Amino acid sequence: MRPPIWQPPIELSPKESTVVKRIRKAKLFVFLRQIRHELFDSDFQLELAKIFKDSSVGLSPVPPAQLALFIILQAYTGVSDDEAIEAMEMDRRWQLVLDCLDCEKAPFSKGTLVKFRALLISQSFDRRLIEKTVEMAKVRGGYNSTSLRIALDSSPLWGAARVEDTYNLLGHALRKALSIIAESNQDSLENVASSFSADIVAKTSLKAALDLDWDNPEARNIGLSNILQTLSLVESQINQKTDLNDSTAQQVQSNLAIARQIETQDVEEAADGSPKLRQGVAKDRRISIEDEDMRHGRKSRSQKFDGFKRHIAKDLDIGIVRAVGITSANAPEASVTLDIESDLKQQQVTIQELHIDRAYLTSHLVKQRTDDLTIICKAWKVRNGKLFDKNAFVLDWDNSLIRCPNGISLPFHEGGVVHFPEHECLACPLRAQCTTSKHGRTISIHPDESLLFELRERQTSEAGRAQLRQRVSVEHSLAHIAHWQGDQARYLGLRKNLFDLRRIAVVHNLHVLARMSHITPENSSLITYS
Repeated sequence: MRPPIWQPPIELSPKESTVVKRIRKAKLFVFLRQIRHELFDSDFQLELAKIFKDSSVGLSPVPPAQLALFIILQAYTGVSDDEAIEAMEMDRRWQLVLDCLDCEKAPFSKGTLVKFRALLISQSFDRRLIEKTVEMAKVRGGYNSTSLRIALDSSPLWGAARVEDTYNLLGHALRKALSIIAESNQDSLENVASSFSADIVAKTSLKAALDLDWDNPEARNIGLSNILQTLSLVESQINQKTDLNDSTAQQVQSNLAIARQIETQDVEEAADGSPKLRQGVAKDRRISIEDEDMRHGRKSRSQKFDGFKRHIAKDLDIGIVRAVGITSANAPEASVTLDIESDLKQQQVTIQELHIDRAYLTSHLVKQRTDDLTIICKAWKVRNGKLFDKNAFVLDWDNSLIRCPNGISLPFHEGGVVHFPEHECLACPLRAQCTTSKHGRTISIHPDESLLFELRERQTSEAGRAQLRQRVSVEHSLAHIAHWQGDQARYLGLRKNLFDLRRIAVVHNLHVLARMSHITPENSSLITYS
């Protein structure tokens, strides 16, 4: 049997009217009360119920629509599961939306919420919540086009797990392995660690247990050697143990493998054969034991962060966030576009205009674009010191010729290098302004030079610059999403944080819907938030 359909009343009761009048801020509570029957109509509820297994035994007493509405409120208010359950029992605004006004006990438990969230994630139904708000926006805004003007942008999202140095990463992985054995044997970590001659990992602080002068490079190498020797000793003894059940042995070996991963990426052999820390940062370096997806990242040369990047794709015509994505902090921005495109295909739409910053220029959307797609992006600035830059050369695209400032023309192709003849450059009256090379001027042609040329040409016109400024709208939406979500991830791992970002996008879209009666495609970029 499927869970029941939620059928809360549509009209406000006298008690609800009193609560509505008292809400001065946080107007999304009022709006959700007004449109909950539209957001979770009967068809959508039947679709939502399919994430539960059809069984003839038992019946979920909690309608999925009520749980889904709860997680939207949780995203809006930014509270934990325990705080949200408490708010449902104490806050009449929550009770107003969830149809449990003046209840003394929450209609469902934290366990029910956790299971429902896991089902949403496993069935990718968090994406459907975004799509439902898009459908409502199209109806309210009278917008039926399937050709979109999409803007992409990203911002840093710090990871929720602890970032540690190499010594503590190794110790943490070892401690987890021994803790699993201790739990399985119903023994203390101290006793288990002692039996494996690994007492240092059972202490509160690994570095305190080693008791070294950590400012001394030689002492640091000794400490690293001691940790690795302990790791090898523990591995050797575990491989000889036969009293561990399969599940425990698998978990222990998994954590020992993580320790070896840390060793491989961070440790190298010194001239005398002893281990020492590798200079520099290994590619795709793991920085946390608890969250394997977190990475070091940069938003700019000066701005570093540890964790993830969040990306949003905004429909510039109706102001709705159509799709979102999460990547590790070290992943190029362009890597998210495959997931964004996949989500947009579910909405049966195509991109007509793509407004991006230069970090997305290497994406497959740009490289594999069709003639129907227009890329709107600020061009890279062309520089060549005090000498003529590439803009001083005329590109004849019809004949594939490049002409220098002195009128010399040569054939070119994208991805190639044009070498102007040495004798022509030596005799050229403009040589001092063009090149200092004894062998003549060279011009590199980018593999996608035609696009870069188009971008440079566009921003020389007033209309082109106005078109570039439209991308500011997605920056504003991303700032509002960051306001609700915060700068730190709520969960561990890419998938759970994608779920969190998707429900925050739903909150954003609900704010747009609340203003939809005052919005037309011409003024959608002027949406303001409370």
